[in-house]
Amino acid sequence: MTMNRIQKLAAICIFFLSVHGVATIAASPINVGAISSLTGPVPFPEATAAAKAVFDRVNAQGGINGRLINYLVADDKADPALTAQAARRLVDQDGVVAMLGSASLLECSVNASFYAKKGIYAVQGVGVDPVCFNSPNISPVNTGPYLGVTADLYFASEVLKDKRICVILYNAPSGAQESHKQAIARWSAITGKKPVLVDLSLQISDDPTPNIIKAKEKGCDAIVHNGVEPHAIVWAKALKVQGLKVHQISLTSMYTEKVASELARADAEGLYANSEFEPYTLASPEIKDWRSLMNQAQVPSTSFAQAGYVAATIFVDVLKGIKGEINRESVAQALRTLKPIRSPLMGTPYTFGVAPAHNSNHASKFVQARHSKWELVTPEWIVLPAK
Repeated sequence: MTMNRIQKLAAICIFFLSVHGVATIAASPINVGAISSLTGPVPFPEATAAAKAVFDRVNAQGGINGRLINYLVADDKADPALTAQAARRLVDQDGVVAMLGSASLLECSVNASFYAKKGIYAVQGVGVDPVCFNSPNISPVNTGPYLGVTADLYFASEVLKDKRICVILYNAPSGAQESHKQAIARWSAITGKKPVLVDLSLQISDDPTPNIIKAKEKGCDAIVHNGVEPHAIVWAKALKVQGLKVHQISLTSMYTEKVASELARADAEGLYANSEFEPYTLASPEIKDWRSLMNQAQVPSTSFAQAGYVAATIFVDVLKGIKGEINRESVAQALRTLKPIRSPLMGTPYTFGVAPAHNSNHASKFVQARHSKWELVTPEWIVLPAK
């Protein structure tokens, strides 16, 4: 049921009660905000669409103690000025009680200090920039691109048993290079191993061929790389031209059904991808509710949609647990005192609390592109040490 239909039904009920002499007070909605890159160079529209589907279902069931959730989503177009403007409008004008399910290239780095100043807490859907994982007021539900690199390296060395591992990463967004270095150092601390090549020079539109040639010269048997959906084919073709047969291990951003089918057409299958949540291309019972709701709401099935769903379902549980008035202060208190909460889509519990930084999702499952689809490689979660 859409928000408009719910509002019409509520209006009819209020009218009916008033006609029959029953005094009524319309409960004000709970305003919740999100700032995502819905358009722009690297869009993430599925996360907030999935969160909205969760909230629409809750509203259709009567809301939270009779109060509907009013989900206000702003498109920052990956423009820092728009990102800052949207935060101030949502917080100062719309009075949101929290930020929920955002997925943006730079939203955290632009707005983290503003949220801290205003006492706003964010259950981030897709944490992308480094600040998402280094703020007391922001706690993403996803593993993210930095801990994801650590997990990819661990998979290469400890599961695939590769000895000569290369790391070639795009240097985006701002501040990513230092976070990537820390991710590699974390893997070395866990395993006692080091990569034979670390190349963090790639820009998002670069041809990776010169970097692949470096890997070839180093005799690498595995390459950990990042990027988004279009980069998967670029990488596959460049490796094929160079005649370099290695294990390719990517982040969740390349785990899409389109990538699997395009790699098959290019005769370049074999890519491994890190699934931050229960792999969405499988028929596991853990994703039954998510898949049903996404199909009903016509939200594309992606890992980003899983992130929005997980963020929203966790947040609904937080709201239901608040005794008394639901406002910015009570939501902040509930998140600061939140006990670890499990989601069937995550391998580790979600936490918030009062830590200066948050990255509670440190579990991964790995899939491989084969026969035009993704096949599960690690049925059990690979769980990295929390720190």
